Amino acid sequence: MSLWVDKYRPKSLDALSFHSELSDRLASLATSGDFPHLLVYGPSGAGKKTRIVATLKELYGPGVNKIKIDARVFQTASGSRKLEFNVVSSNYHMEITPSDMGNNDRLIIQDLLKEVAQTQQVDMSAKQRFKVVVINEADSLTRDAQAALRRTMEKYSPNLRLILLANTTSNIIAPIKSRTLLVRVAAPTHADISKILINVAKRERVSVPSELAERIAVASHRNLRRAILTLESLYSQNGSLTPQMPIPQPDWEVVISSIANDLIKRERNAQLLLQIRARFYDLLSHCIPATVILKSLLFDLLDLVDEMLKSHIIHWAAFYEHRIHIGSKVVFHLEAFAAKMMRIIEIYTSAMSLEI
Repeated sequence: MSLWVDKYRPKSLDALSFHSELSDRLASLATSGDFPHLLVYGPSGAGKKTRIVATLKELYGPGVNKIKIDARVFQTASGSRKLEFNVVSSNYHMEITPSDMGNNDRLIIQDLLKEVAQTQQVDMSAKQRFKVVVINEADSLTRDAQAALRRTMEKYSPNLRLILLANTTSNIIAPIKSRTLLVRVAAPTHADISKILINVAKRERVSVPSELAERIAVASHRNLRRAILTLESLYSQNGSLTPQMPIPQPDWEVVISSIANDLIKRERNAQLLLQIRARFYDLLSHCIPATVILKSLLFDLLDLVDEMLKSHIIHWAAFYEHRIHIGSKVVFHLEAFAAKMMRIIEIYTSAMSLEI
């Protein structure tokens, strides 16, 4: 039984219910005969992947939906390790997430894309002579991998088109941005999300009050995927939906909120830091990305601290986010951020008590 978010995912550009001008633009690119490399960016839950799958269908027809998952094995340059990597593919396209391999992502880019680019289109009746490779989480690629990607784009462009999906372009090197058409997919508005929630519920023959749909849209922070999952969760747990029913916060957000409260309200010492470190480990073991943990902790702290501290906290959050990207042990940098916050808050609290 499929989740509602997958069951009612639009399959074509015409079926997408928001950003219609963007859908028209992608449709015209697909039929122009000169399809470029794309860099599609925007926040999580904005519909980037859905739009790209719909664009591929516009390019090649329904055959792109006949996919298979292959486990490919790559050997490191030293030959000491073998890496297993999952590839989702059809006869017309391939979808990969090289950042899953960490610092070995350059190896995936070099070997896999070269192999795809050097092969001709198998289906002679295909509308396009090139294959498309969709790269997820392109903004998490290492600099070496991005450099390899740039060379691949230059050398094999007749047989290959790349579609890069990213949350932000700030981590993408300039040569790649200059060789792609940038497409920004903005987060849907609260009104768009409310309308979609009501439509999904109607197709499931579930009555959802408009007030509840609006509250879910606000609580989801304009993340459509999260909003639909929240709606389905509320219905499955309660059997019916009422306007004033509480919207539960995800467990991982509750843990991060407790960390922020402890940093502000509890005695700041080594014992507290050890407890916070254990909670960071727990979050990481449940596959919550370190950057998401840091960002959520930052916003929770900003809601709790005095205006004078906000600029300092934002500065150090940016500093440690950069450390997370270039380091290898993310928990060290999360713990260092917590320790820095303890120090800043302690100094501020002491200064305020002296003034009083």
